[in-house]
Amino acid sequence: MQRLKPPFRADHVGSLLRSPALKEARGQRQRGEIDAGQLRAIEDREIEILIKKQEAAGLQSITDGENRRASWQTDFVSQLPGIEAYEGQRAVRFQGAIQPKQVLIRVVRKLGDFDGHPMIEHFKFVQMHTKAAPKMTIPSPSAVHFRHGREGVPESIYPDMGEFYRDLGQTYRKAVRAFADAGCRYLQLDEVNLTYLCDPKLIQQVRDRGEDPDTLPLAYASMINAAMSDIPADMTITMHLCRGNFRSTFIASGGYEPVAEILFNTINVHGYFMEFDSERAGGFEPLRFVPKGKIVVLGLVTTKTGALESKDEIKRRIDQAGKFVPLDQLCLSPQCGFASSEEGNILAEDEQWAKLRMVVEIAREVWG
Repeated sequence: MQRLKPPFRADHVGSLLRSPALKEARGQRQRGEIDAGQLRAIEDREIEILIKKQEAAGLQSITDGENRRASWQTDFVSQLPGIEAYEGQRAVRFQGAIQPKQVLIRVVRKLGDFDGHPMIEHFKFVQMHTKAAPKMTIPSPSAVHFRHGREGVPESIYPDMGEFYRDLGQTYRKAVRAFADAGCRYLQLDEVNLTYLCDPKLIQQVRDRGEDPDTLPLAYASMINAAMSDIPADMTITMHLCRGNFRSTFIASGGYEPVAEILFNTINVHGYFMEFDSERAGGFEPLRFVPKGKIVVLGLVTTKTGALESKDEIKRRIDQAGKFVPLDQLCLSPQCGFASSEEGNILAEDEQWAKLRMVVEIAREVWG
């Protein structure tokens, strides 16, 4: 029951804690003490170390840990044509006193173009330094819309939101194809916003700003399908779903039931990394909608604390999920990345690697 193509029986979402050396270099760059080339050299060195550690842990998919980014989403979308980052007040807040940096994104002109992206070179670096499967992670297109809705998509540019969704889908189609042309065969779309649309408080927040939350899942699904519409036959696209991840805090609560049918049977991704590490994620019942041929990667190991889970408990939960979808359509991973932003979650690097090694060990014991 081993898998030779992604997602793998033991897999991971992607982001990894930044080393002290990398954090120090970022601070030096911000203070003007080193230049961009010097920072890049330190990033290269630290990412090579991360690649070797992932391989040593037994992982078959290898990322750069998102170690060249400050944020899992802003760094990517702000460098797409027609989109910019700016300072402002976040509308969606985490459940804690400390909040992420107040950096927002907005559309500044018509979308649909694509003229390259620096993260294609980031992917190539990983590809050059591993013989395992290099994996690229990028935010799903909904990241351009959900947090601020119309405030980030001016009516003067897009009086018709349908046109906005179509144009953004085309930008993503070209971006995904560019990664494919660079050799990427394992790409993950980080899609938190479909999960946010399972939380009654966030649903009401969308209504309060004058939008219909019932129409958004289909709009987001259409953009994801557009993004995948020009990929090679041997390319795997997965989707990661979680409820927020910053300094071990979260944003949303609620099971997947409200979006399950669209998630599994309208969206054309090949696999799903799904958060299932706490009661906030609900039960496994929505997995009954998973069709044959699609893979669910169970995020049963939390990245929010360093305490190591019981292997027997994880196996018991895999068995529970197996009541709704066959075991050969299941895999195992942590529930999210360890550092969705450069600050990272509240656990030690040794604890991070212990969790990843445990995921590999459990997968071998369950699937062989």
